[in-house]
Amino acid sequence: MNDASHNHGEQENTVSTYSVDVETLQQIALKGDAQALFQLAINYEQGRGVAENQQEAFYCYQQAAELGHVTAQLNLGWAYSNGIGAPQDNDKAFYWYRKAAEQGHPTAQFDLGFCYVNGLGVEKDEHQAIGWYKKAAEQGHAVAQLNLGWIYANSPSRKNWEQAVYWYKQAAEQGDPRAQYNLAWCYGNGSGTPKNPRKAAYWYEEAAMQNHATAQYNLGWCYENGFGVEPDLDKALVWYHKSALQGQITAQYTLGWCYGNGRGMEVDMAKAVHWYTKAAEQGHTTAQLNLGWCHLNGKGTPVNREKALKWYLKAAEQGNATAMFNVGNCYAHGYGIEQDDKQAEEWYQKAVRHGNKKAASALRHLASKQEKEKQTDSEA
Repeated sequence: MNDASHNHGEQENTVSTYSVDVETLQQIALKGDAQALFQLAINYEQGRGVAENQQEAFYCYQQAAELGHVTAQLNLGWAYSNGIGAPQDNDKAFYWYRKAAEQGHPTAQFDLGFCYVNGLGVEKDEHQAIGWYKKAAEQGHAVAQLNLGWIYANSPSRKNWEQAVYWYKQAAEQGDPRAQYNLAWCYGNGSGTPKNPRKAAYWYEEAAMQNHATAQYNLGWCYENGFGVEPDLDKALVWYHKSALQGQITAQYTLGWCYGNGRGMEVDMAKAVHWYTKAAEQGHTTAQLNLGWCHLNGKGTPVNREKALKWYLKAAEQGNATAMFNVGNCYAHGYGIEQDDKQAEEWYQKAVRHGNKKAASALRHLASKQEKEKQTDSEA
């Protein structure tokens, strides 16, 4: 459960109070009319009635901001944050966000909180971040509510699960899929609220319907295991597939496992290899292990011992004891690499240290083999 927003708020547009052509708007702006300057900035930014010109847009935002136009101040901060129309400058972005935030603009208050969290144009200060996020959250800013919940869930010094649930719920009810996912996680694990599988499944589904990939996987898990819903393997597989197509690593592995073991479908090792590969390439240890086995044994793919060893090594390097044992076997038997008893012994020993019991037997067998070879050599 780690979802939060890592982006500044968007720029904002307001409907023009002027029903005039651009030339007339320019004349009004020249007289120092803040709203006209703001509207002219939007026109330049979006190419409405004039050629798109980000530098002119920036200049107009700056003029309007200096006259106290709150949304121009927000957009000027955004321009400085992103280096649009002027060089990127976090210090100046912070300055203008603060100007707009002090006028009560919720998006600017959110952005100011974001700056304090990340040390953008100011020293990191979680206390200040919470204060500004709260101001925005209390005005209904959903992403501020989400990030406020995230701080209360994850900060070592500010941890308060009840507050996390409160703010996640505020954002979830506004339709934020990340907040819906986090709220579901809290209900599913009993963090900050009594454990409630039904509510967990409900909020996972709300987020999943908005294409939140991990919520889709978790909803599939709920259907597979009857957690808060009636068990339904067909629905579980539908959600696993949706999630996997979005690149969710655990869903990819799970779908591979289902195809490989005939869980809710006919066994299809080629599809199992496809999904194991997707997950393995993202670093999923068990997918790497299983993919190695498929390549070694020609399951769903032609036998390729070099690829088998490659994937066993990747899993072993992540601490998987079975993969360490399998790497040892590759060296012991010359699978995908030149046979090497010394390397086999080293990998078997690593596997033993990580708790693999088969490796201990393999070490004894290797020692017995080496002893026999010594006797043969001495007799010769």
